[in-house]
Parts: sequence; structure tokens; C-alpha cells
Amino acid sequence: MSGSTILEKVEAIALGAFDGMHKAHQELLRRLGHNGAVVVIEKGSASLTPGKERCRYTHYPCFFFELPSIKHLDANGFVELLKRTFPNLKKIVVGYDFAFGKDRKYGIEDLRRLFDGVVEVVPEQKLGDLSIHSRHIKELLRRGKIELANKMLGRYYSVRGRVVAGQGIGKEELVPTLNLGIEHFLLPKPGVYATYAEFEGKKYPSVTFIGHRLTTDGAFSVETHIIGQKLTKTPKEVRIYFVKYLRANQKFDTLKDLKAQIQKDIQKAKEVL
Repeated sequence: MSGSTILEKVEAIALGAFDGMHKAHQELLRRLGHNGAVVVIEKGSASLTPGKERCRYTHYPCFFFELPSIKHLDANGFVELLKRTFPNLKKIVVGYDFAFGKDRKYGIEDLRRLFDGVVEVVPEQKLGDLSIHSRHIKELLRRGKIELANKMLGRYYSVRGRVVAGQGIGKEELVPTLNLGIEHFLLPKPGVYATYAEFEGKKYPSVTFIGHRLTTDGAFSVETHIIGQKLTKTPKEVRIYFVKYLRANQKFDTLKDLKAQIQKDIQKAKEVL
């Protein structure tokens, strides 16, 4: 953490792991007021919004506590750390299931007992009968239930990756694609998706494939075709927004058959987007 002036201005913090920055997390942030901040307990397992990706989804400053550096603290030590870090702290906002310390030993009542300001607890947030929780969103993504995952997130799920070298046959034999190296993000279920691709400040309709290239070399890849655009130069990095699952991965007898299916995928994506 850095910037003593910023830390001194903070009067309210939202506290948690915040993987996803989904609708339930946003409910915590709505309680912060003017001089608020997001305090992330970084467990190293975030895959919906890894690392500073969380900061994209809030106008509040984000501060990070690495779990290994704080997990030895008892409840009193943790609260003292918060007060020391934010000397003008008056309010802590947490979710209904917040727990902290080794083996999640401490909870909301410990915060209320030890912190002399306000501890506001946000109740469980639901979408219909489903609790809005990072683990549920991850399960939906693994099952290809993109639209429901997006509703829980309150936005399109997105991943970001570097453009890497592909097979080299797409442009000649199939359709041109950008091949992406995705790290740290959870990839949705293998298959073909209607997506948006964003790079160099612009967002384009696209079709994205995730999975093993069964018809060609069998290698795993993430490839996106930008619909209706001829790129004059290759971007270095692309963000993919997932809108709708179109179909499962398939093996085709010939590249001609694969190309025909890709054209159908493009048309379907156009209708969706």
C-alpha cells in the first residue's frame, strides 16, 4: 500500500476478496459514500477478476492485502492493521458471510466488538432463487451458461490476453483470427461464442472459439474472428466480452466443412450481437 494522503482521506472501506466485482459486491460499494475505498484480501485464487482487474469495475481506489502477510493475525491484530492503515476510518462494509483470520476463525461479531466505528453488513443478494456468489458464477461459466453468469455479474464476462502466433492456416484456408494467450482468467466452457473484441480503444463484434482444434492439429487455443473488419495491423492485446454460447466444439472431415460451419457461426453471431 502506498500514498499516505490517499489513505488519510479514506473514511469507509468495503472489505473482501471481490473476485468478480459482481452485483453483490457492487451492493457493498454502494454503501461507501464519498471517501470510500475497496480493500481486497488477495488470496491468489481470483480468476474472474484476477489482480488489479477488480479496479476496472469501481471508481473507488483499491488497496490490496496479500493473504500470506495477514493470515497469522488474530481479530484484534487485523482490526488494528486496518485502523493503522486508514487512520480516519469510520466505517467498514462487509458481506453477510464475511470471515477472516486463520481458518476463517473470526467473523462479523469480532469486527463489531473491536472496531469503534460502524460495521455495516450487506445481506445476501439473489438473482431469483440463486445466491449471487463468485463460486456460482464460475460454475455457470464452466457450464457455458454465459447469459446467466452475465446477469449475476451485471455486465458481460470478459478475459484479456496477448495476441500470439497461431497455426497460420486461418487467413488462407478458413477465416482470419486473432490467437490469444490467456493467463489467470477462468475460460468458459469450450465451444464457440458470440463475443465482442476490444483493442486499441474500439469494440468489434466477433466470434470466439475456445478449445482443442479437433479438425487440425488438436492443440488448445482461444481464437477470435473480428466480424466485417480487415485489420491492417495486429493488436498486441485483446479483451473478449462473452455474450452468448453458440455451439459445442466439433471435429469436421475437411477444412471446407469447417469453413462452412464458421460462416454459419458468424451469421448467428451477427444476429445475436
